[in-house]
Amino acid sequence: MINNIIFSIILDLIVTMRECMDQQENLVNELNNITTEGQNPNTLDIDLLDSLGVLKKINTEDKKVADVVEQLLPEIAKAVDMIVDAFSVGGRLIYIGAGTSGRLGVLDSVECPPTFSVSSEQVIGILAGGAGAMYKAVEGAEDNKQLAIGDLTAINLSNKDVVVGIAASGRTPYVLSAMQFAKAQEATVIGISCSANNNYATHTDVNLCAVVGAEALTGSTRMKSGTAQKLILNMLSTASMIRSGKSYKNLMIDVNASNKKLYARAVRIVMQATECDFATAEQALAEANNQTKLASLMVLTGLDVKSAEIALLNNKGFLRKAIELG
Repeated sequence: MINNIIFSIILDLIVTMRECMDQQENLVNELNNITTEGQNPNTLDIDLLDSLGVLKKINTEDKKVADVVEQLLPEIAKAVDMIVDAFSVGGRLIYIGAGTSGRLGVLDSVECPPTFSVSSEQVIGILAGGAGAMYKAVEGAEDNKQLAIGDLTAINLSNKDVVVGIAASGRTPYVLSAMQFAKAQEATVIGISCSANNNYATHTDVNLCAVVGAEALTGSTRMKSGTAQKLILNMLSTASMIRSGKSYKNLMIDVNASNKKLYARAVRIVMQATECDFATAEQALAEANNQTKLASLMVLTGLDVKSAEIALLNNKGFLRKAIELG
């Protein structure tokens, strides 16, 4: 009886080990077919070069990124339109990813409130493993499908929202699970990746696949892939904010003057927007409670605070339209 139990335990261990080995082999084979994991023929000698030589190799590869992103501009424009539509009905822009990809999403999200005076709830960055993963990798988080569902459930994902799944490889289980869940909730789903993956594309309304090729250092997707993702994220958030009335000409007219540097920038923006002097800009900002757009409208039209507020409200925050009708 005891021998049978021992035999059964040993057999179970052997089966488990075999399954683990098979899973690992399958993952290795999967990585072989992912562009971002390829070995770059142009940098095979990079370990033999001096510092300048190494940098030249990296720079040569980096130069290719913008051209690849350029080819995606029509699709990025579709994504921007979807985000603008979501904002207009109270929806949110939600970035979700793991590792470098997730950190880039968080970085873009936290820059939106000071730059555009939007709520920290309008653009959200979710990183597999939580806030601590921003500084130290959380083991297994990127493979945890249920964690992604929990993270989106925690922020009350709705069909008004736009979810942007970011994964250089296009295969990260955490991100794929998030995108599948978002689709099930009828949210709009945008995918950002750097390796063609039909499974990834299946779960998106817009698939932004920037195939920048193998990295200078094999598999280090914080390099070209990270740069491509950063460029696309910059475009998504900035263009969406511009299309939502957050700029005047090319000025950050809704900048939040929350510190000395940003206050100085706000004064300068009012001066640039209206061609007024320093004293006039400061006075207008004081009357407008440091709201750059409101202060600019007051200077440009002579409206008082209340009338300027109403003009902006009637024109959905677009300064040009408020000036024309003011």
